[in-house]
Amino acid sequence: MKLLKHLITLVALAAGLTSPALQAGGKAEVSQNYGVDAWFMNFDLDWRVAGGLPEKALLVSLQGLANRNAPQLYIVHPPDFQWEITGPVFEFYQRKHGVKYHELETADEALTQFKTAAKGYVVWDKTVGASLNVAFTISGVEDAVVISEELIALAEKHGLKQIDDLRGRYTGQTDAQIYQDAYDKYWARCAKDRIMLMGGNHGAVRMPGMADWGVQQKMFFHDLSANINRPDHAEELALTRRLFSELEPGGYVFGWHSYGKDTEEQYTTLLSMYGLRMEGLHNLPNLSFNCQFTFTTGFKFTNNHSVPLDAKLTAEEKVYISFVQSDSIGIGVWTKPGRGKLPFGWQVTMNWSEFSPAALEYFHESATPNDYFIGGLSGPGYMYPNSIPADRFPILMERARELMALLDEHIMEIMDNTAADGNVGNTDLTKETVDAYYREFPDVIGFINGYGPARTRDLRGTQAMLSYDYYIDPKRPRDAVTDDLNELIALNAKRPYFLLVHVRESNDVNSLIEVTKQLEGPIEIVPIDKFLKLAASNKTYTTRYQDPEDPKHFEGFPKE
Repeated sequence: MKLLKHLITLVALAAGLTSPALQAGGKAEVSQNYGVDAWFMNFDLDWRVAGGLPEKALLVSLQGLANRNAPQLYIVHPPDFQWEITGPVFEFYQRKHGVKYHELETADEALTQFKTAAKGYVVWDKTVGASLNVAFTISGVEDAVVISEELIALAEKHGLKQIDDLRGRYTGQTDAQIYQDAYDKYWARCAKDRIMLMGGNHGAVRMPGMADWGVQQKMFFHDLSANINRPDHAEELALTRRLFSELEPGGYVFGWHSYGKDTEEQYTTLLSMYGLRMEGLHNLPNLSFNCQFTFTTGFKFTNNHSVPLDAKLTAEEKVYISFVQSDSIGIGVWTKPGRGKLPFGWQVTMNWSEFSPAALEYFHESATPNDYFIGGLSGPGYMYPNSIPADRFPILMERARELMALLDEHIMEIMDNTAADGNVGNTDLTKETVDAYYREFPDVIGFINGYGPARTRDLRGTQAMLSYDYYIDPKRPRDAVTDDLNELIALNAKRPYFLLVHVRESNDVNSLIEVTKQLEGPIEIVPIDKFLKLAASNKTYTTRYQDPEDPKHFEGFPKE
């Protein structure tokens, strides 16, 4: 019976049944929430446990409950919050969806407006960090707002009754014991196609900005470790594996790993081994609001192709440079000055078409002719393809093809750090993985690979696959970046040379313009679609895949 359920889920995933936009054949419909009244609050940047976190935890849990049946509460974050687009998207809802906002200034006002959305409250223990995640789980399944002890009087002022009190319950227990208790009590009532990995910041600062989404969707919250190199984390890792094994195939891991327990590479490797897909970060806000809007009437995604899809180009004897920014367009430099002055490829979080359509429409509406959107990261969500089980790979990539077709994207960006830690280690793709991408994406312009520099390269027919040769850290002085790029140009003397550059989030576009002026030519900066077509015309690069004998500087998960 369990196998039959998994097969049904895989068929539904392949058919796109989880996506309202795709159910509509990619055509925009009139939003059922056009012209609604909604409320908003402005958050500051204080997420300290001893400062602003308790009130924010109350408000994001209340947001998830208030937005259960309609988009009622939206949070606007400061421009220097990691997700810098909450202000622009707020305005987009007003302008394109006719949303009529009313401001709420305090938690007292918010509870006055939305107290009927909650059946009571749950108290978390500020001395036990994991208790906050347990409280968020309870919030979702019991319709309770999450409060700390100093907010009890406020909750009861609004007629809310205590549903649970976690103070003292978990004192002296390990996180493995705490989450096992939560699993025993609540897992059966939680969603099984998605889970909330509420990690990220830890200790004195916590930033559960995505908690509204987890509460609304009744997800299980945790920050269990995926660190295989810590014997003291063995019980946590075992429970992580159990949770992942009980999620439906192709399910989502929302949120982010704990900065205090493990690494992004360890966690992404582990979830990829179960055929799951990551969608983060832990502080991504307002999904409980965003998910309730469709695309506006008549809207259709149209990418800014610099050359026709069937164009055949010929590379000249020069250096071709193309810039790509991944890390999701929402946490890059989209709203900062300079965008549009250089051709840029932008990796799009494709799954936002399912739960944040308006944000994707905002990006496409505000794009300049120099902004070109590509698919990724590695598939329909963030995952490491070298670790995806062979039987799950085709189903996931079928979903990616559907999303790319909807978004008019024709380049797939791939990243695999199974055998790497950040920018250190082996970031190449195995030949089997490369074969699989060419098999599953026969119609794309081409593929790009890596985060930091990598060495996977191929050309099959008109489809080139190139890896990044350079990574621009925003903290690296611009004169040093200039010197690095000029050194690469000098070392790669055979022309044409195709120099693919990964621009890390928060890099200032204007400063990159100054870098390009100092590069030693002849050079041409081209959009990524033109770049890959040129690379397909003259193969001056060597075909290469990950060699099993290559050194690996990261002890990742062994294949099972």
